[in-house]
Amino acid sequence: MKALKPFFQWLATTDWFMRVGPKIVPRMDRAVYWLTRGRGVASDKMIPTLILTTTGSVSGEPRTSPLACMPEPGGSFVVVGSNYGRPQHPAWSGNLLKTPRGVVSFRGRTFDVSARLLEGAERAEAWAGLIEMWPTYDRYTEKSGRELRVFRLAPA
Repeated sequence: MKALKPFFQWLATTDWFMRVGPKIVPRMDRAVYWLTRGRGVASDKMIPTLILTTTGSVSGEPRTSPLACMPEPGGSFVVVGSNYGRPQHPAWSGNLLKTPRGVVSFRGRTFDVSARLLEGAERAEAWAGLIEMWPTYDRYTEKSGRELRVFRLAPA
């Protein structure tokens, strides 16, 4: 699958995928997560992917989102609110702004995390690593017309 990564990176930047991807990819990831009893998600074959459970900012109910992530030494993860290049920020990022904690499931491990929105030099440093890992984030920034939110999820 790693040999196909350049193709999938190109596909992820197409207008068609940015319209259709949000309807297909999260459902597929949730289905594989359920079928493997939390040991994996489909997208993890292309890019590291975790399952984040946040508290809904309006409902107060648990909300689960599969997210591409950049694992860091020490067990933290960096995640991006790309929302597939859509103009609005994804709901999970607003949930973290209101309640900056959640639960992460990653490759069979589940644990509590605290979330922090990255800004300034800290965001710029993380952004460089994110772009190296998944260059499509630049296209999502361009297409969305907004600065994508970047969070660090640290084990609580």
